[in-house]
Amino acid sequence: MAGDPDPGTSRSLPDFPWDALTGARSRAAEHPGGVVDLSIGTPVDDTPALLTEALAAAGNAPGYPTALGTPELRTAAAGWLRRRLGVQIADPQAADGPALVPTVGSKELVALLPTLLGLRSGTVLVPEVAYPTYEVGAVLAGLAVRRTDTPPPDAAGVVLVWLNSPGNPHGRVLTDDQLRAWVAWGRAHGVPVVADECYVTLGWDVETRSLLHPAIAGEDHTGLLAVHSLSKQSTAAGYRAGLLSGDPALVRPVWEVRRHLGLLVPGPVQAAMAAALDDDAHVEAQRERYRARREVLAAAVRDAGMRIDHSEAGLYLWATRDEDCWTTIDRLAGLGIVAAPGSFYGPAGARHVRLALTATDERIAAAAERLGG
Repeated sequence: MAGDPDPGTSRSLPDFPWDALTGARSRAAEHPGGVVDLSIGTPVDDTPALLTEALAAAGNAPGYPTALGTPELRTAAAGWLRRRLGVQIADPQAADGPALVPTVGSKELVALLPTLLGLRSGTVLVPEVAYPTYEVGAVLAGLAVRRTDTPPPDAAGVVLVWLNSPGNPHGRVLTDDQLRAWVAWGRAHGVPVVADECYVTLGWDVETRSLLHPAIAGEDHTGLLAVHSLSKQSTAAGYRAGLLSGDPALVRPVWEVRRHLGLLVPGPVQAAMAAALDDDAHVEAQRERYRARREVLAAAVRDAGMRIDHSEAGLYLWATRDEDCWTTIDRLAGLGIVAAPGSFYGPAGARHVRLALTATDERIAAAAERLGG
């Protein structure tokens, strides 16, 4: 029946991919200089003081936080979207039709969005090379998954589209024309289009653009959502601080279900989010740290005979030796370096590895030295 998952689609969750790196980690640990772990994009630099101070000041929090977000947070979030991304949110203080809500990090939102939107059958479109949690979220909701980087000729059974620009793992940035094509397709077929934009402040070789920008979305955000996170830009992954914004007709049901489930961002974290979203200086300082590490690591990777594809934005280098990714993983483990195999992100990634910039200056320098040896 149209809209039902393909009969062969498994509804069991895939294995947690990073468990497959146990052998590589063990081999890398034998290196006399220690492991350089570039496999997971978890920040290692200190969380900026303006966040920790705001968190501490709001530490007396005996009552339940609001799922809608405090007025201060909603104002700061709307200001950040306007100032940094050129996105105008309809009345950030609207409680009956909210256009933005805080989330417990972005991964939780990605994994639960199909469920929160009440999708019960059909197919979710995800990029050819994609963050695994898009598939996990579809499986949890009992939906099928199809990988594509272009709008399909028809929308039979499609109930949701995920875009990721800048992309994880490959740092690919969709052009304005590509984004507009997805917007037009989604609206023509009544299919929500959602952009994961967690790396949007980290464009290197190109200018990044939000799906909600008026040059893409037009005069309103009908049928569109965007996901943002403070994990990378504010070095606050431990805070689990994310944001969903866009079409109020899509944000509202997400907010209503989150209220029922108690998916609430803690009050002190909301205070820290408001402080972070009001400040650009700490974001630029962290961006400069990543830029410097990227220059060092990219030069070493190329000198080692590897090619870097895409990687024009984000926190990763998408590298290949034109061989099976696990062969490259083994080569790197012999140097004491752990990377993520591209196969984690779909069949199209099977000949690449992902190298994260989220390591200290000292560890990045160690990796560069070993690659050059």
